[in-house]
Amino acid sequence: MTIPSSPAARVTESDICIVGDGAIAKTAALGLAQAGFSVTLLGPPSPPARPAAADPGWDARVYALNHTAHNLLSSLKVWQALDHARVAPVDAMIVHGDGAQAGGLAFDAYGAHTGTLAWIMEDRNIGQALDAALKFAQNVRVVQGRATGLLRGDDSASVQLDDGSSIKAALVVGADGAQSWVRGQCDIGLDYRSYNQRAVVSNFACAKPHHGAAYQWFTGAEGIVALLPLPGDQVSLVWSAPEALADTLRAESAQQIADRLAVYAADKLGALTPLQPELVRDFPLRLIRPHAMSAPRVALVGDAAHVVHPLAGHGMNLGFADVAQLVKTLGEREAQRGIGDTRVLARYERARKEDVLLMQITTDGLARLFGADIEPLRVVRNFGLNLLDKLPVLKRRLISHAMGK
Repeated sequence: MTIPSSPAARVTESDICIVGDGAIAKTAALGLAQAGFSVTLLGPPSPPARPAAADPGWDARVYALNHTAHNLLSSLKVWQALDHARVAPVDAMIVHGDGAQAGGLAFDAYGAHTGTLAWIMEDRNIGQALDAALKFAQNVRVVQGRATGLLRGDDSASVQLDDGSSIKAALVVGADGAQSWVRGQCDIGLDYRSYNQRAVVSNFACAKPHHGAAYQWFTGAEGIVALLPLPGDQVSLVWSAPEALADTLRAESAQQIADRLAVYAADKLGALTPLQPELVRDFPLRLIRPHAMSAPRVALVGDAAHVVHPLAGHGMNLGFADVAQLVKTLGEREAQRGIGDTRVLARYERARKEDVLLMQITTDGLARLFGADIEPLRVVRNFGLNLLDKLPVLKRRLISHAMGK
């Protein structure tokens, strides 16, 4: 049920107020409601509806979801509601180094003792399944409006809206993205660093079948090129390109980008043809490390709590793991402690600290190591890839962690 924000509804009360309108916010609303809490989901006013396209094509933005995300969405009956004709399982991951003596590393589902390493799907597919689930969710109220203030007291918090109404809750969850308004209201400091790169994304048909393999090339001077499998003989590009190259790519046509990719992918995937020539997008890459994931009466999840380089494809997965842990922590608290209790929220933060820190260190370290166009480093990183590929025990541990198992 969607309630338009208006003076007639001055105060909305619930156990939890979630601020945000993305996949992580909606998943948090469903998960916490399923755990028995009343939830108000606050998102911005909806833009004017557009006529549905007969063939919407493929989203430029896709995600590689791991087993943690799969298990959470399955438990909420969201996974079952996905359009599975638009979901591609990843059966292998093939990583290439750079230079004449390029190293390499390969993972496959068989070696990892699993049916699938990950699943590639569009943002729209996830969003539609979540929206459908929210329409039938018990204890979830959806409110549209713009937050202007956050008041926190000993017993509750209140989110003030621009029309004079408010949402009162025992706990506020900030799921409002990298530029989180909730985080800013709590004066939580952060470490910020731009990678001076932008991710250029688009989709292509490939002349040769990809056989469920995701490919990644660490190119040094040209950044990191990833081609992820889509259903059929189609792939999605995520090119983490230095700023100057990103400017060049955005000025080129999708076919010119496809021609550039032939240097890396022609022998594996054959000629690439743009699926939607006009659909090329880009977004900035940065590291955002807030100094805390909680504050009195507030918990942060998803990009509000951490932003990492997309080279490992795990930004969204970290957010789903946040949601799963928050639901678990609140459900396991002592009877005498409320859901906004500082000790309870500290447990949530401690439980997520190691996983988040490990992913931050790993992605940041790899981005730095493979972004340096220096010959001695090129030799070392290619040697490291080759060595890791020959160490099956370490390789299995690495892929198991990446899969969220």
